[in-house]
Amino acid sequence: MKKKIKTKDPTNQALISLENERGVETIGLMNSAVWHQDPKRLVFTLSRYKFVAKMLSGKNKVTEIGCGDGFGARIVRQEVKHLTITDCDQYFIQKFNDIKSDNWPISAFVHNILDAPFEKLSDAIYSLDVLEHIAVNNEDIFISNIINSLSDDGVFILGMPSLESQKYASSASKAGHVNCKTGKDLKSLCEKYFHNVFLFSMNDEIVHTGFEKMAHYLLVLCCGVKK
Repeated sequence: MKKKIKTKDPTNQALISLENERGVETIGLMNSAVWHQDPKRLVFTLSRYKFVAKMLSGKNKVTEIGCGDGFGARIVRQEVKHLTITDCDQYFIQKFNDIKSDNWPISAFVHNILDAPFEKLSDAIYSLDVLEHIAVNNEDIFISNIINSLSDDGVFILGMPSLESQKYASSASKAGHVNCKTGKDLKSLCEKYFHNVFLFSMNDEIVHTGFEKMAHYLLVLCCGVKK
């Protein structure tokens, strides 16, 4: 007979019961590496997802572009009714499906937004840490296909490292970042497509409205698609 484990504080006993029932959660391929190499960075990443979750709270159909391992998706799912996450890399979607939970119903599939819009319209779309990997000559295709995937009153949130932050980035990070922007340039790009573009700055886990040239990360909230 297996010996029953008891915690010193009875209030923690439920943790053992959950471990016996479900095991210990896995945090995902990409974020496992982050937790191993630079643990504090995980806090910064998840804070971006919390910002998205609060901005989109109550939305019905929400889609993420470039989800990676999908680890942050549950934070958004807490606030929205239906969430679909996508990535152009089949391996990331496979790894997400390996660790997904029925407690957090999230659909995941492979899609390259540069190839085509989504077949079904969304009330909101968000994309974090994607645009900086897309060549400048493809960024209009990127945003146009997103707009064609949004409902008429849809909302779009875009997040990326600032151009000013890149002198502090690692060599590996710089190699993939081919299209970082200043806050002014990011806002101008989105204003080509949306009537309303709200720019936020971010340093570490703090999102604010401060001077964007001192921001490590930028977020724009866009609404009112131009016809």
